[in-house]
Amino acid sequence: MDRHGLSAEQWEKVEAFLPGKVGDRGRSGVDNRRFVEAVLWIANTGAAWRDLPTSFGNWNSKFRRFRRWAIKGVFDVLFERLSGDPDFEYAMIDGTIVRVHQQGTGAKGGTHRQAIGRSRGGLTTKIVALVDALGNLVRFVLLPGQTHDLVGVKPLIQDVEFDMFLGDKAFDADWLRSELDDRGAIAVIPPKSNRKRKIDCDFHAYRWRHLVENFFCNLKAFRRIATRYEKTDQSYRAMVNLAAIKIALR
Repeated sequence: MDRHGLSAEQWEKVEAFLPGKVGDRGRSGVDNRRFVEAVLWIANTGAAWRDLPTSFGNWNSKFRRFRRWAIKGVFDVLFERLSGDPDFEYAMIDGTIVRVHQQGTGAKGGTHRQAIGRSRGGLTTKIVALVDALGNLVRFVLLPGQTHDLVGVKPLIQDVEFDMFLGDKAFDADWLRSELDDRGAIAVIPPKSNRKRKIDCDFHAYRWRHLVENFFCNLKAFRRIATRYEKTDQSYRAMVNLAAIKIALR
């Protein structure tokens, strides 16, 4: 197996959830496996679609199919079905900044509509992710780079039950602590230095927060994720989902 592709065992897990299978309504997909591995090659190498090896077929047809699937949310559904049952003994959250390449701009409506903002590093996108107690991705949101991590919390924890919530000082907010308390979840968040009231933090449990940082390290091993080349948030989200699937199937 090429290191950018899928093993027979991995493909067996993926194949059942893809559209265009024989028996599905509508037109059957042409070689789903070669298409998925073509997108994985792009995600791993960070190369332009025009540089896709000819062994995968015509690059433009693969790109147009990728865009169709991204718009329809196929990769979102695929991740949900393949990510397994999360271990919510505790949940961890963090955000990471991704530099946007100049080729990632120019989408209709402007960059602000595509989760692209301007921060110290120039044009950037922020990925805020929720992972479970094993460090596996549960959900993520894309935000403009200058947006505070806290903005991504509510959609990530909505309808998710966990016993403990781990986050760094960026998540030290009264409203979040209050919500976690109402849920009966323990907040493991170091207090900011300017807090007037002392708040205890279980720093022994806090050490496990490295798992969310490990996830981001694995995610950014995919060069198309580490640098954003996608003009639309739909396409970039699809790339993140596919990379997360590959990580989950290892």
